[in-house]
Amino acid sequence: MEDVIELKTKVQEKLKLYGLRPTRARTRIGMMLLDKPKHLSADQVHEKLKQKGYTISKATVYNTLNAFSECGIVSEVTIDPSRTYYDSRTIPHHHFFNIDTGQLVDIASDDISVENIPRLPDNTQIQDLEIVVKISNK
Repeated sequence: MEDVIELKTKVQEKLKLYGLRPTRARTRIGMMLLDKPKHLSADQVHEKLKQKGYTISKATVYNTLNAFSECGIVSEVTIDPSRTYYDSRTIPHHHFFNIDTGQLVDIASDDISVENIPRLPDNTQIQDLEIVVKISNK
């Protein structure tokens, strides 16, 4: 029980640090995502909250995750136009995505070398480079 109270306090402090009011929904979603590094879709977050007995709308889950992403608490990993995951590990890194299981796994930035990036269009610069390697089971 003490661990839950400690996590709740930690999440509420982090929300305030990032300029977000620690509402009940934000705190619950934060507790789910920020206890350890993980990747969850909005639907997975919604389902886990329902399993814990919480009543929360999908719209609230999506809005909360978007707010978390906009302020930098989590990062979005877009697999394709219909699949986005929210990653609680915000330092630069890459991912394996298993198309059979839907599992997203971290790859350390040091484990990938990118060479021969094409010439950028005039007056532009690279803001981020994220690689998602899509894999399947044998």
